[in-house]
Amino acid sequence: MTDTRMPALYIGHGAPPLLDDPLWSAQLRQLAGDIPQPKAILIVSAHWESAPLSLSASGPGVGLVYDFGGFAQRFYEMTYATPDATALAQRIAAMMPSTQPVHQHASRGLDHGAWVPLTIMYPDADIPVLQMSLPTQDPYKLLTLGSRLAALRDEGVLIIGSGFLTHGLPFLKDWSIDAAAPGWSTDFDLWAAEALSRGDVAELAAYRTKAPGMPYAHPTVEHFTPLFITLGAATDTEAPGQQVIDGYWMGLSKRSLLVA
Repeated sequence: MTDTRMPALYIGHGAPPLLDDPLWSAQLRQLAGDIPQPKAILIVSAHWESAPLSLSASGPGVGLVYDFGGFAQRFYEMTYATPDATALAQRIAAMMPSTQPVHQHASRGLDHGAWVPLTIMYPDADIPVLQMSLPTQDPYKLLTLGSRLAALRDEGVLIIGSGFLTHGLPFLKDWSIDAAAPGWSTDFDLWAAEALSRGDVAELAAYRTKAPGMPYAHPTVEHFTPLFITLGAATDTEAPGQQVIDGYWMGLSKRSLLVA
């Protein structure tokens, strides 16, 4: 047990060029520096949708998944060899009900939704990291999953939902990092910011019909729904979290949340 309960985070993970963005990199480094050093990290990335609930390989030095295309060769040669996370995998499996078995992958590594931000936040790669799949897109089922995982926070585990608050890639016209945000991106972002500031989980869960900018902000929803694991892991699900990063990147909202 740690003296201080770890927070839980929802962060935007960007693409590999995030590693070259001094502003967002500095914001992520500051976020990591402002919270206690975790004993382990459990991260749920938008880029792994799989049911039943699955965990990445837990051995030391697990490889990376280069699930992207069209970037500089150096991004395909990066490594992030973290320590053994077997104890965390066993702990998570024991937390799940018998009706919801956990599948342990023997070789799957961390995808870019996990290793890109973690390379910035914890560059020494000296913390055990485990990735968990998104087993559903149902906000309330993800809230329940987050609440089951919440006890890990008392054990020094940092729980991270990794996505992007807006992710309308098919509708982007300017791919520069400092591109102006389209209206659908700013509309959704400001709606989410206001709902988060009120702790209005019901409003957030009804995003498909309530949020302006849909479906352009999320033509597919996997980059938004990791938020509900983070909210579910909160001490008080309906208490407003701290919006620790805002602004836009390639016109997409990088708004990030810390919950206590």
